[in-house]
Amino acid sequence: MADATGRITGVGGVFFRSKDPTALMHWYRDVLGIPLESWGGALLRYDAPGHPPVVVVNAFDEAGEYMAPSTRPYMLNFAVDDMDAFLRRIEARGVKVLKRDDTDPSGKFAWIMDPDGTKIELWQPLPGH
Repeated sequence: MADATGRITGVGGVFFRSKDPTALMHWYRDVLGIPLESWGGALLRYDAPGHPPVVVVNAFDEAGEYMAPSTRPYMLNFAVDDMDAFLRRIEARGVKVLKRDDTDPSGKFAWIMDPDGTKIELWQPLPGH
């Protein structure tokens, strides 16, 4: 039986370096629509309407191509409520969609890059995922 305390309860944050952190976070705000707090970062709530009930944590083989064309050792994944509407909005802001997949059994996916070269996976989960 697991101890009642002293265990991981979820992802507490995602932190990364940038040559221009302020400009990068403004891109996340202005292009992706992520609201920023006065201190410059964002608070994404688990209980937001339509948010999946889990946050996925997984490691990928360093020789794999899943995160290409990014050369960064990580990728961000953001859940979206309406893939079509979201992609229309960011494409109007000049964001190029690298690929889209509407056939995955867990939902719709699309991939873009941020200005620092980080690959971002967008996920519209199917109900129950």
